[in-house]
Amino acid sequence: MRRVLSVLAAVAVALPVIPASAQAAQGPVFKDGQAQPVFDPADIVRDNVWVTAPVDSDRDGKDDLVHVEVVRPRATEQGLKVPVVYQASPYYAGGNDVANHNVDVELHSPTWPGHHRNGTAGDERVAAAVGPNPAITWRYEQYFTARGFAVVYAESLGSGQSTGCPTSGGRNETIGAKSVVDWLNGRAKARDANGTAVNAKWTTGSVGMMGVSYNGTLPNAVATTGVRGLDAIVPIAAISSWYDYYRQDGAVVAPGTFQGEDLDVLAEYVYTRADKEICKPIIEEIRQKQDRITGDYSAFWHERNYLKDVHNVRAATLVVHGLSDWNVKDLHAEQWYEAIKKVGVPHKIWWHQGAHADPYNIRREEWLVALNRWFTRYLYKQQNGVEREPRATIQREDKSWIEEAEWPAPGTADASLYLGAGGTARGTLGTSPTHRQGVESLTDDATKTAETLVNAASSPHRLSYSTGTTKKDVRLSGRGKVDLRASFSRPAANITALLVDRAPDGTSKIVTRGWTDPQNRLSPWLTIPVTPGREYSVEVEFEPKDYVFAAGHKIEFVLLSSDFDYTLRPKPGAGISLDVDETSLDLPIVGGKKALREAL
Repeated sequence: MRRVLSVLAAVAVALPVIPASAQAAQGPVFKDGQAQPVFDPADIVRDNVWVTAPVDSDRDGKDDLVHVEVVRPRATEQGLKVPVVYQASPYYAGGNDVANHNVDVELHSPTWPGHHRNGTAGDERVAAAVGPNPAITWRYEQYFTARGFAVVYAESLGSGQSTGCPTSGGRNETIGAKSVVDWLNGRAKARDANGTAVNAKWTTGSVGMMGVSYNGTLPNAVATTGVRGLDAIVPIAAISSWYDYYRQDGAVVAPGTFQGEDLDVLAEYVYTRADKEICKPIIEEIRQKQDRITGDYSAFWHERNYLKDVHNVRAATLVVHGLSDWNVKDLHAEQWYEAIKKVGVPHKIWWHQGAHADPYNIRREEWLVALNRWFTRYLYKQQNGVEREPRATIQREDKSWIEEAEWPAPGTADASLYLGAGGTARGTLGTSPTHRQGVESLTDDATKTAETLVNAASSPHRLSYSTGTTKKDVRLSGRGKVDLRASFSRPAANITALLVDRAPDGTSKIVTRGWTDPQNRLSPWLTIPVTPGREYSVEVEFEPKDYVFAAGHKIEFVLLSSDFDYTLRPKPGAGISLDVDETSLDLPIVGGKKALREAL
């Protein structure tokens, strides 16, 4: 999550141009279902207040204080009441230099003497410190204030001018961000720098939260409290469960390009309040409880799983995510969106082809229209019909855009693919079950990247299986999986599954990945020893995607052990033996089994 800082710094002054016709107004104006730019964005009031949060995360015996900066149209001084677009963040004051954990370590096994700890030393990456920004701003600030919204910023606990301690997704952090919504609705107290009580008399109390990455995760967190007044959220590239950000099914798995980062590293990174000592014990507790040894799910991670509380969400939710985001992986958007649909609140999803990005940089005009309409409908309560529009907006591989009634795409159903022998070079992959294909094996070599192994004509370090050339496009929409029947030469091993698109010219693209620890084959909560040589059934879920395998391409399944860029990297040598007949893929295909059979 730390990598957002450089982006924030770069775009802080890249504010959208406001039409010259914008003039001071006494009330908002709506046209085509959108709030119009009728306020002068330079004619604003900027306030700094400290909101009291009912939590003592630094354990000093006093309630924590959340530093809040308010930017509102000056017309609010003459009685105008406006809704709020609110961004909470731990990044406004920059970050600290923090070393990541070492990932070149042996894997944990409770039955393997001498391999019971993976250590924490090392210097995989050191974050670049970013200096404090005395005036909080945002690329959307002038856009919203010109249209009659106030913009509110809050510094997360333990960062900047807030007190308290950073807890990386913990309940304390959620309560701190929630307290600002309570203050905007008259349920919490605040004071200014002189200690004078401050009330938010200028707002209607209707709040929309939005942001990118960590700043998009906090809207999810606050929404799960069910706080009244939070009427809309726009989580962009946001986390829905912190376990799924740093782990997967018992495996310690890094966010893309940030090998070795973990919750403690992130907490220390954003610990920018003036007192540099008081939070050290809290961060040390995080370091111990996050458990990089077993990788198991636990009460510690459960606290940071927003999905368990999604039934409390009242806010209309517009989810935005990149189909190429390997930092906050697509699982976060998929599982959050599926949960939101079941809750029944208004919902919509935007999928773009970018990575860890704001759609402002990808499709600016259309995005601002969609965002404006969402907040106009749910904060200003204008009946613009947005809830009756298609719920899925998707950018295709050729950069074109489509709209569909819902996501996954209507007509999607699971279809199976089965393996045929020859995986050390290239085995087969087809729609019919196979028989008497035998057992095929690989030997782990964590020094080799997944891309290198995918493109090797043959290798003892991976198994690869391919369809023939597709006759028609095949569209994947949702979350697939592979059911393995495998044995292991050691009591500990990584498992990495890849789904690959092979173009006619032989080039490849890894479409999606999945990881698991076979010791957690029954539950992410529980490590159960593996007996070398014994066969086990292991399920590996792929990261969700919406992807079209073009006609003329091939679909490939590749099995590795360690994944250089994501998993822990033990010394080479662990073996995996795969029962080819008893292994199959289930993929969410638009058109289901019939469409896949016709294409192959």
